[in-house]
Amino acid sequence: MSARFQLVIDCADPAKQTAFWSAALGYVPEPAPAGHATWKAYYRSLGVPDDELEQMGDDDADSIVDPDGAGPRIWFQPVPETKIVKNRLHLDIRIADRTAALQTRREQIDAEVERLTGLGASVVRVLAEPGMDHYGVTLHDPEGNEFCVA
Repeated sequence: MSARFQLVIDCADPAKQTAFWSAALGYVPEPAPAGHATWKAYYRSLGVPDDELEQMGDDDADSIVDPDGAGPRIWFQPVPETKIVKNRLHLDIRIADRTAALQTRREQIDAEVERLTGLGASVVRVLAEPGMDHYGVTLHDPEGNEFCVA
């Protein structure tokens, strides 16, 4: 039997990351558990101290889910330290039709990169080599986490 998992991304601003990644992936903010008006109310019921909950900011959204239930839950865990080095794990957003011609894939990827930069991402580098049938772009999310679009 396979294991279920969630992806956890350390961050400074869960609300900002939740908004960006919801739009980037077509996910939705996860509603608070039944019986709790907000995630902060849920966390308080578990005994999480208020000083830790302050890291969530005014908007208590800190997780997103695939509305179709196919992808993993993503939780944006507030941490006090900033990101310093390259991620050891990153997301690849598969946008292009792998069976399409390279130029078509490039256009699909470039359109998605433009959309994502409009949401707050920044381009790090283009992954393309002459003679190679591959095209992709590495970006940073609003907090500097690397991800790729291919």
